[in-house]
Amino acid sequence: MSVYDAMRAMAQRAKLAAAAMNRADPATKARALTSLADLLSAHEADILAENEKDVAAAAAAGMDSARLDRLRLVPKIMDDMRAACRHVAALPDPVGAMDSQWQRPNGLLVGRMRVPLGVIAMVYEARPNVTIDAAILCLKAGNAVILRGGSEAVCSNRALARVLQEALGGAGLPRDCAQLVDVPGHEAVTALCKLDEFIDVMIPRGGEGLVRAVTEAATMPVLKHFKGVCHAFVDSGADLSQALDIVYNGKVQRPGVCNALECLLVHRDVAGDFLPMVGAKLGAAGVEFRACPEALPLLACASAVPQRPEDLGMEFHALVLAVRVVDGIDEALAHIARYGSNHTEIICTNDHAHAMRFLREADASMVGVNASTRFNDGGQLGLGAEIGISTSKLHAYGPMGVQELTTTKFVVLGQGQVRT
Repeated sequence: MSVYDAMRAMAQRAKLAAAAMNRADPATKARALTSLADLLSAHEADILAENEKDVAAAAAAGMDSARLDRLRLVPKIMDDMRAACRHVAALPDPVGAMDSQWQRPNGLLVGRMRVPLGVIAMVYEARPNVTIDAAILCLKAGNAVILRGGSEAVCSNRALARVLQEALGGAGLPRDCAQLVDVPGHEAVTALCKLDEFIDVMIPRGGEGLVRAVTEAATMPVLKHFKGVCHAFVDSGADLSQALDIVYNGKVQRPGVCNALECLLVHRDVAGDFLPMVGAKLGAAGVEFRACPEALPLLACASAVPQRPEDLGMEFHALVLAVRVVDGIDEALAHIARYGSNHTEIICTNDHAHAMRFLREADASMVGVNASTRFNDGGQLGLGAEIGISTSKLHAYGPMGVQELTTTKFVVLGQGQVRT
């Protein structure tokens, strides 16, 4: 059987399974997710052992530290996966819920009902925990999911998929509701992108090259989890101590993730006080600064180097931070409009008018005031988990949880009305 035929058969099975998921009652879905949390505990040693095989192979192949960090499963990440399973299981079931309802003059009762998207194909790189996060969200929302993880995580993903299907079968749900593609190479993804007869939406999550390739090849809608060029603007009058903690957390905690801080914009009025603080604290943590001519001497740090044009709009995935001094909020917003990636933008300010203006005008899936960029995350925002952070605007913008994996249809209740 060719790769295309194998993917077509998988997609057909997923389409049938999606119909069963649409009929599944909330208690059955919750039971499957709770069982999955228990099985992740029971099989943790085996899962971590399989993950070690992937990490060792990736390290031997020269994978960079940021991607190795995303690939590695540790007990804390296993705890997070179990917590996500239980949190999502306990969320209100969206399927069949009425978002709104109104009555027309002719007596028709019109409403919008939440329904599953259908079959979702998820293509992702490096992070095996996405296998669980994506599956539980899709299943809770009544969808079937086809999971295509990166070849670097094949052992981890196989182990997780076995546990996932065991939980589905134990709850009486079709195992085909969650299927793993472990065919190596790009041919399988190319085939999936052409199966719009069965697959309702593609969600690519990974590097810019992956997202662009899927978007260009897909014949069905694509929800893009694109790159994260995240900015922080430190306004005049900001609490500089608080801003320093926010900038440090955004850049240093996990520099390889999409919501890490990549560029710092500082109001000229506070640059002389704030940038030496940044240079001292972040420099000691190993951050390299790509600084504009005005910021360079103020950082007073050996790791500060002159900024190049290509440093602006760059997602570094490392302990590297672009720094620029700006005249004020107008220039900061103009910079973000030019170099941002619609992911995450924050302002540190005590000026309410500036805060409200920034919230309105900064175009990103999450905009924050006096808070780290690292909060643009489904778990941190109360969604339990996320399938990705959509930087496109149709039909979701920002972290995609259970609600974002449904759509609405119109339902009409009548008493014999006919149109005249």
